[in-house]
Amino acid sequence: MMPKFIVDKGTCSQCGLCAKDCVANIIDLDSGWPRIPKEKEMACLKCQHCLAICPTAAVSILGKSPSHSTLLQGAFPDPDQLEILIKGRRSVRHYTDENIESGLLQRLLDVACQAPTGENTRQVQLSVIDDKHMMDKFRQHTYDVIEKLANEGKLPEQRKVFANFVYLWRKKKIDVLFRGAPHLLVASVPRNMCSPVHDCVIALSYFELFAQSLGVGTVWDGLVRYAIDELLPGARTKLGIPEEHLIGAAMAFGYPAVHYQRTVENDHSNIVRCPVLL
Repeated sequence: MMPKFIVDKGTCSQCGLCAKDCVANIIDLDSGWPRIPKEKEMACLKCQHCLAICPTAAVSILGKSPSHSTLLQGAFPDPDQLEILIKGRRSVRHYTDENIESGLLQRLLDVACQAPTGENTRQVQLSVIDDKHMMDKFRQHTYDVIEKLANEGKLPEQRKVFANFVYLWRKKKIDVLFRGAPHLLVASVPRNMCSPVHDCVIALSYFELFAQSLGVGTVWDGLVRYAIDELLPGARTKLGIPEEHLIGAAMAFGYPAVHYQRTVENDHSNIVRCPVLL
């Protein structure tokens, strides 16, 4: 995809900030106006730094117009409130039995898609179960398959504990795998990316913090990631995950049935202040 770098000469101040901040160093000012020479277009990283930094909104790229962007000056959240959000984040393991509104869910997914990735490859796929009835079917299917594997003695040694999860579900309706959540989000990415797991974790971290700011609870679900990867044949297909993708992380979410009142007091013993190296 060509960058389609366009400069509005009526508003451009020729300040050169777009060229100075270009990560690929392909914007030049040789003609007096910013431009990307044709022979350098393929080197564009598609980061849109040039669009973001332009003080007069003169730069468009990749078909994106600054008129569709949000101005940042004075719009960032209060740092004290952001600190409380980060410190007050809790894993939620009790949910109400209702769907997240579609508009709210789309807003959450849109924010998760803004997460950074290694080399700006931006190939994280977010597979979401957005309906609680579909989630109930997937939950039941998961426990059925694991129970069958356990009864046939086919659970891998490192996953034999999953038989206990089936027992708790059948006998006590305790849902260890999904925690009763009405929704599931799975992040995957092509295995050949430079940082596949990191990219997935960062995307779900963005999703999680924004979700909790909007009253939506989340829980990281490594058990389900293992189940999809190792125990559930066909689950990837049902979730639309390509075979060449690595599943980096999974997260269950929904409206919480519990509400925490305060932050906790974790210690800081794992902070190391490094001496200056000479």
